[in-house]
Amino acid sequence: MAVLALFPGSFDPFTAGHETILRRVLPLFDKVVVAIGVNSEKHYMFSVEQRIEKIRHMLADCPTVDVTSYSGMTVDLCHRLGAKVIIRGIRTAKDFEYEQTVAAVNRLQDPSIETLLVMADPDHINISSTLEREKLTHNNS
Repeated sequence: MAVLALFPGSFDPFTAGHETILRRVLPLFDKVVVAIGVNSEKHYMFSVEQRIEKIRHMLADCPTVDVTSYSGMTVDLCHRLGAKVIIRGIRTAKDFEYEQTVAAVNRLQDPSIETLLVMADPDHINISSTLEREKLTHNNS
């Protein structure tokens, strides 16, 4: 049986840290779906289409990766796709506390879906989408 994992996030933008985490977990799964969550309450720097295109371009050499977008609950997307694992990257203790809470909520919704927390590489601990957006904003000013 093929094991499908879901790597969800807003990925606004998809950073080198995201890419490294994804490439590190690829050998563990038959397929990984990068799922761009869309929240109508949030304002994004890049459109969903731009984010999908950038991620597909960055991961063009990874045939076992698919990229999609979704709204709603991540566990619901897992059910639709047949994913059994949710991948989340963590950089700090603060990230761990947040992700632990989210994983607990997901587990209450469906105990058969596991969350895999992957530590960021030391070189990427200071990389975040927020900082990347700030850099892009200041470079375009």
